[in-house]
Amino acid sequence: MNPSPIDVDLALVGGGGAASLVLAALDRHDLTGLRVAVVDPVHKRGQDRTWAFWGAPGGDVDPLLTASWSRVDVVTPAGRRVLSLDPLRYAMLRSAPVYDRAAAAERRLGAARIGAPAGTLHDDGHRVTVYDPAGRVLVRAGWVLDSRPRPPERPGRTTWLQHFRGWWLAADRPTFDPDRAVLMDFRTPQPVRGVSFGYVLPVDDRYALVEYTEFSPAQLTDAGYDAALRGYAALLGLDLTALRVRELENGIIPMTDGPFLPRPSPRVVRLGTAGGATRPSTGFTFAAMLRQADQIARALAAGQAPVPAPAYPRRHRWLDAVALRALDRGHVGGVEFFARLFDRNPPERVLRFLDGATSPAEELAVMRSSPLLPMTGAVLGDAVDRLRVRLRRDPTPTVPEAGSRAAGQAGS
Repeated sequence: MNPSPIDVDLALVGGGGAASLVLAALDRHDLTGLRVAVVDPVHKRGQDRTWAFWGAPGGDVDPLLTASWSRVDVVTPAGRRVLSLDPLRYAMLRSAPVYDRAAAAERRLGAARIGAPAGTLHDDGHRVTVYDPAGRVLVRAGWVLDSRPRPPERPGRTTWLQHFRGWWLAADRPTFDPDRAVLMDFRTPQPVRGVSFGYVLPVDDRYALVEYTEFSPAQLTDAGYDAALRGYAALLGLDLTALRVRELENGIIPMTDGPFLPRPSPRVVRLGTAGGATRPSTGFTFAAMLRQADQIARALAAGQAPVPAPAYPRRHRWLDAVALRALDRGHVGGVEFFARLFDRNPPERVLRFLDGATSPAEELAVMRSSPLLPMTGAVLGDAVDRLRVRLRRDPTPTVPEAGSRAAGQAGS
């Protein structure tokens, strides 16, 4: 632990993926005069996660990529569709090169690393004091970027999870097609409430990540994930007795219309899922984190506040809430919803929509491709729920009857 608190311009609380991307962006913009501290009891290294995302080739992380594909498959029980993503591409990035890049950036920036857990943050409007859980001061900073996981500010009207398990499979002979990834394969048995799919991300013809994913309200048991993966491997025609599981990946990502507060106080900015970077309808997070890291570095380089733009337009958050409600209440089946999305729109439009980068006209086209009556019911239900929440939080004042006493009610 740091023997005495230090004073810096910028403190990163949490040292995972979001903070690593910020460090790399600060280094890329040559902010060596900035006093930076990283507060985290764990110094992230090695392979502990895999990110998949789409975008145009030539980005800052391209040298770090494990693999990328210009064509992907979407598979349903009705058949297989091969999508050409040009001018975009789907990419896979493992965590080790990201953490290595962040460590190199720390050294060049001269950042201080404080190997202690952060507790409360006190923002007086001029500087932020970071305390440890025992109440000792760790660091004082002009700005704090906080990427620690936390729940939404209040529960959502719909709360699901994206939960998954993947096997990194190695073969002794050519087994996978390295030129094409399987983005979503809906031939998996579907849960009673939710949607499941498998996917395949091949690094080469003998090594691939094969994963089973569910969008649903609750996790499976270990045995449940393993059974689902064995079943999906059988669908792919893979002989598991001839393959080796080199690594295992598990993950849980929130899918909720509950609000995440990206700026809880004047000089504290939240990053990652806690800052709203996770797309509620898909669980994708990495592209938003990458955008926001660059925005933060550009702002600091220009002498401005390191406050990124919202991860997604407000209208997209509303569309996500409607889609989650429709899936959760059974207005539309998950396989049907995603199949129509890809069948009735150009792949580039779908991918940019899922990334929050489409125009309102394109979003109308996406909405028209959804089942009209079920989605209309979800829109109306969402509107009613929003009105109820607003009335609970801001009740209309009433005039008390004679002899009675008016009572106020606090909202959630």
